[in-house]
Amino acid sequence: MASDGSQTEGYLQIGEAAAKADVTQRTLRYYEEKGLLKPPTRMDGGFRLYSPEDMERVQRIKELRDLLGFSLADIKEMIEAEDVKEQIRTQWRRDADVSEKAVEIRRAREVTLHQIALIDEKMARMAEMRRQLDGRKQKYDSWLTANTSAEAGERDPGS
Repeated sequence: MASDGSQTEGYLQIGEAAAKADVTQRTLRYYEEKGLLKPPTRMDGGFRLYSPEDMERVQRIKELRDLLGFSLADIKEMIEAEDVKEQIRTQWRRDADVSEKAVEIRRAREVTLHQIALIDEKMARMAEMRRQLDGRKQKYDSWLTANTSAEAGERDPGS
């Protein structure tokens, strides 16, 4: 039972959570320390318990880290934007006035635009790196072509 008296069915202790997420226990604690994960529920003995939502968040962090190569600071910005949108979803009122709804939609749109900007910045940096590497490869290809042709000419007395 969690120290707040709530049910813990579906929750994982840190070792189980780390194994399921394919990260170390230290990584989970580090994500918590850096604000990427909210402080987990705790058992009476102080042991951390990770909810299914926590596990989804860890998977999202890993996706941003591994797929997009985001820094922890970028990941935090992306995760915080998701939190804002989730807060808007959970507080959404169908009976709200149209102007109130518009304010919330604009807020969700702004955080989404910020997420897009982070991804675009990363993609631009990656495109520039690829362009530089392609330029190097072309130099190597030119060098190999020139030197391979010269070498072949030295070996072939008929040229």
